[in-house]
Amino acid sequence: MSIPARPLLAALLAGAALLAGVPAEAAEAASTAAAIDHMDPPFWWTGMHDRRLQLMVHGAAIAGLEPAIAYPGVRIAAVTRVANHNYLFIDLDVAPDTKPGSFAIDFRAPAGSAAQPARYTYRLLARAPGSSERQGFSTADTIYQLMPDRFANGMPSNDSVPGLADKLDRALGYGRHGGDIQGIIDHLGYIAGMGFTQLWPTPLVENDMPAASYHGYAATDHYRIDPRYGSNADYVRLAQAARQHGIGLIQDVVLSHIGLNHWWMKDLPTPDWINHDGKFVPTMHHRTAVQDPYASQEDASNFTTGWFSPGMPDLNQTNPFVANYLIQNNIWWIEYAGLSGLRIDTFGYSDGAFLARYTRRLKAEYPHLGLVGEEWSKLPPVVAHWQRAPTSMPGMMDFPLAEAMRTALADKNNRNTFNDVYETLSLDWLYPDPSHLVLFEGNHDMARLYSLVGEDIARWKMDLAFVMTMPRIPHFYTGDEILMTSTTGRRDDSSYRRDFPGGWAGDKVDALTGVGLTPRQREAQDFVRKLVNWRKGADVIHHGKLMQYGPENNTWVYFRYDPPTRRKVMVAFNANDKEAVLPVARFHEMLAGVAAGTDVLTGRRFDLRKEIRLPANSVVILEL
Repeated sequence: MSIPARPLLAALLAGAALLAGVPAEAAEAASTAAAIDHMDPPFWWTGMHDRRLQLMVHGAAIAGLEPAIAYPGVRIAAVTRVANHNYLFIDLDVAPDTKPGSFAIDFRAPAGSAAQPARYTYRLLARAPGSSERQGFSTADTIYQLMPDRFANGMPSNDSVPGLADKLDRALGYGRHGGDIQGIIDHLGYIAGMGFTQLWPTPLVENDMPAASYHGYAATDHYRIDPRYGSNADYVRLAQAARQHGIGLIQDVVLSHIGLNHWWMKDLPTPDWINHDGKFVPTMHHRTAVQDPYASQEDASNFTTGWFSPGMPDLNQTNPFVANYLIQNNIWWIEYAGLSGLRIDTFGYSDGAFLARYTRRLKAEYPHLGLVGEEWSKLPPVVAHWQRAPTSMPGMMDFPLAEAMRTALADKNNRNTFNDVYETLSLDWLYPDPSHLVLFEGNHDMARLYSLVGEDIARWKMDLAFVMTMPRIPHFYTGDEILMTSTTGRRDDSSYRRDFPGGWAGDKVDALTGVGLTPRQREAQDFVRKLVNWRKGADVIHHGKLMQYGPENNTWVYFRYDPPTRRKVMVAFNANDKEAVLPVARFHEMLAGVAAGTDVLTGRRFDLRKEIRLPANSVVILEL
């Protein structure tokens, strides 16, 4: 049996001590009890909405000891011993008026036992003022997504870390390239200057896997930032620095699976902790099986219990200890780092009853937190399913609308180009609240937009204008502002995730300063900067209604409008190689009494009294 070393626990406690104003060495002393290797969560807070707290204690033969606590307001409600005697689950009841402070958890040996007693000093911290009422991301925000390993290397000293298998190798597309938290902090000014108000890095928790660990979706410790990115304290610094730039931090979390090298896998708490008895059984990805009234139970079960890959064991969330661990872990990070929201990877692959409980617990603790789940389907009903009870996930990634527009603009045959987009948008009635959907032009799992549209910058601009003017929460993938390219037609993650130029010392091209960019790249970057910063102050885009008109002859027009303020914005696309002239009369509901509009992108004024003249291969966003 291999049990992880204690310095990790000490590091976590030291990070907590820094936040609480306690000397790090005092916190480290709390971890010196010989029998305890993990205490999760490592600390907690007073004044939480849910007064229950379940501690997972891991250490050699810890189940043979009896825990005891003597602290005002804290009592042990239950102690559970499981099949593996190296684990103990302690349910605490923390009264609402409990004061922040430290207390000992004494693990006592029963009379006549030869077991060695142990002690752990647990901390309850004071919550930040207004923590429960924090405001998450909304339609007023624009999200900037980046892959930390591929964005910027601010601390070369942590590129490879002793004890972690996957070392730096920038020559490998699937290797670690050295980007880190410090690199993100160093360039928050660039992100804010581009107009973005929310930051979504792909997962930063430890991924101690032998290869391809850079992507972050195979956690090996839920409570530890991967040392190749930095420390837990660095993550808190990132959140604080981002807030100073007017940017909220969104954490990317995985509920359905872990990495094969997770410390659990060396000493599983219970035989059913991992689905299929810890043996690899692949999911067949029949995502509609959990919604299909005609589905076989075999398919539905396989979707939620099958492993994502041989290196990603699937967690059994029907086990109440697994479920509670995941929920508390997400709450811990929200409270610890002051997050504005969570993006939940592979959302539908988790157990449905667990997802309902998960969403309910987080919304009760943080009513206004931003939450968005990933369901990669082109079908609106499939995505809409998750917004409804019982799961009631507030937000979902809008793959149907994103895929419709990307497909439309990639097709140069001009067969009424925008019709599928128009019809997909017309299905918004299926969603309980479409304004909570996150719409994107690309992400780390997709071919780069510029390559997809055949390196046609006009069509690239159309997609961005669309994403930024829909009644959605817009999301943008780093590097697309400088027209980064990739392969198309087949899955090629390495090409989608190349290093952001300027993030490494010696880069000849620096997108962060503009040095070395081509004129076209500078044009694209300026376009994004102008568009996103304009959107930042456009209340009619944040909160206004939508009226769309059916596409005709490869043109498409819709309006965003706000009756109380009488503000209107007209968005018009022309995918033809020649100018399009549209009759004003068709749009009388929106244009009656309107003489002109000004394009927010070019400053050009359009006369709208008789006709609308749209330049070839263009999109215009007219403030009326």
